[in-house]
Amino acid sequence: MTQPVQSPFRVSFDGALSLAHCHTTPPPDAPGSKALKRELAAHVDSLEDLQRRLYAEGTRSLLCIFQAMDAAGKDSTIRAVFTGVNPAGCHVTSFKRPSSEELAHDFLWRTHRALPARGHIGVHNRSHYEEVLVVRVHPELLRHQGLALPDDAQGFWDQRLASIREHERHVAANGTTVLKFFLHVSLDEQRRRFLDRLDTPRKRWKFNPGDLDERALWPDYQAAYQHALAATSRPWAPWFVIPADHKPFMRCAVADIIRRTLVAMDPRYPSLDPQDTARLGEWRAALA
Repeated sequence: MTQPVQSPFRVSFDGALSLAHCHTTPPPDAPGSKALKRELAAHVDSLEDLQRRLYAEGTRSLLCIFQAMDAAGKDSTIRAVFTGVNPAGCHVTSFKRPSSEELAHDFLWRTHRALPARGHIGVHNRSHYEEVLVVRVHPELLRHQGLALPDDAQGFWDQRLASIREHERHVAANGTTVLKFFLHVSLDEQRRRFLDRLDTPRKRWKFNPGDLDERALWPDYQAAYQHALAATSRPWAPWFVIPADHKPFMRCAVADIIRRTLVAMDPRYPSLDPQDTARLGEWRAALA
């Protein structure tokens, strides 16, 4: 397994986390927006080369999971970070409301099917964590899975989180490096972005009145996120809480973590075996 990179945004592996103490804004010494955009461009260039090497090597893969409250910027971050990556070796899956087929299986089934193949980068826009976030805030959704919340509700959610930990450990042990990003936006910034959607005609399609209902449950979601992140940030699948109130900083921070993770993986182009190397001159002559 790849060792997790160091980062001030990485959630500790001891089960301790206070989202209230995690910043939604960049640190005071963060570069300005123009410098951040230049830095992001450099990261994107590096990711293009690293992804080519990972694809050519064809023995390992990378999975990046993105979770956030509404309007935190998941879509735009994924688009900005992976803009230079060859789509032949990168696949983004957005998980919406589960289908009837997905509800007929266990809660990890649909995301397991979308794991990246060897040599590929997989990006999950939302993920199996919806089952311990949205479903935890709205336990009535369990009825669609043929389940009901037992009297020991805490035990039920703890069991689901334990299943996620073991699932991710299995995935990592079989060659997939797992990175998980929680884009941490503030309540005030979410309000500003919702208003921007209403006031900008080309953005109005993004606004969903149901988002206001979910916004009213902000404390419940923050508690669910805190519990989930603390319970599942482990060396084989670390969580990173990224300040999301400033989009250029958020995108640059995400790209930097992914780039450094791939550098640590050190994917390499395959080399020819000695017998084939000895025939290079013969093949050149045949083409000439």
